[in-house]
Amino acid sequence: MLEKISAAQARYDEISAKLSDANTAADGALYAKLMREYKSLTPLIDMYKQYCKAKSDFEDAKSAMEDGSLDAEFRELAEKEMLSAKENMEECAEELKILLLPRDPDDDKNVIVEIRAGAGGEEAALFANSMFRMYSMYAARQGWKIDVMSSNPTELGGYREICFSVEGEGVYAKLKYESGVHRVQRVPETESQGRIQTSTVTVAVLPEVEDFDVNINPADLTIQTFRSSGAGGQHINKTESAVRIIHKPSGMVVECQEERSQMKNKDKAMKMLYSRLYEAEQTARDSARAEERRIQVGSGDRSERIRTYNFPQSRVTDHRIGLTLYKLDDIMNGGCDEIFEALRVADSAAKLLKEGSLGDL
Repeated sequence: MLEKISAAQARYDEISAKLSDANTAADGALYAKLMREYKSLTPLIDMYKQYCKAKSDFEDAKSAMEDGSLDAEFRELAEKEMLSAKENMEECAEELKILLLPRDPDDDKNVIVEIRAGAGGEEAALFANSMFRMYSMYAARQGWKIDVMSSNPTELGGYREICFSVEGEGVYAKLKYESGVHRVQRVPETESQGRIQTSTVTVAVLPEVEDFDVNINPADLTIQTFRSSGAGGQHINKTESAVRIIHKPSGMVVECQEERSQMKNKDKAMKMLYSRLYEAEQTARDSARAEERRIQVGSGDRSERIRTYNFPQSRVTDHRIGLTLYKLDDIMNGGCDEIFEALRVADSAAKLLKEGSLGDL
């Protein structure tokens, strides 16, 4: 562990020096890249400082206890301080083991979230809207920004599909476990007999990538424009501002019609395309990564059923880690922290088990 921490400290100091250099500040892309790495290393460095402080407190208290001139009252106080410092050391050491695990290189990226109604017809579309609202409210609590990129609404207020970006700090790290099938069990408003219906929506969380992360040949693209339309088919505007992009080699099709500007719609559609191609490349190139995800809290596969929302019982169950919470209303209003933190802990525990012992400090 000490070797890894020393290497991280050296890199942290190196980046700190570069960030203070005027030449680095003049290069916006380099500065942003170094700042991301600096922020990613900061929790590890800060935790090691806490560990060193606890270790120093432990050694001071231990020395005091070994001082034969202390009276009983001071010895008792020193013993309490030593035990407290030892507990802090152990807690810091466990946290350091987690922080030293290999990081997902996409953790600091913004994301594009795609929600699609699955089995269940209009009820599934309404639940897709509920899911969008849940993520929007969670994002608001985190201080993140949400921007709808494309949507296909229904007349009753649901979504056949909706795609949106989420921008903020550590977005992918929090939302990456949401990919998969989400199942809802509730009585639809249109159900006169009061029978519970089971419906599903599919969620995909894609890291937002820059154009330099994926190589796209402009000759491989077919770009079409068309008139934007909303629920019921009414035209939002009379100009062909909506954009559809077809990537011929992969057959992927993306479209955006949320903006009144054709150029803005094209930019959003290209972001979606880059992210989808990046995901496809990662999956094809790194099957070991996919296997690792399966070992942990799920593959991220869109066909995997990951969670059930049971409204009659006010119950939410995450099937990957066996977590059940009876606080559905709070969760649907954006109170997702307990679920996301449980998934992070389970992921870290599985990684620690896979990595084996990192040694002691």
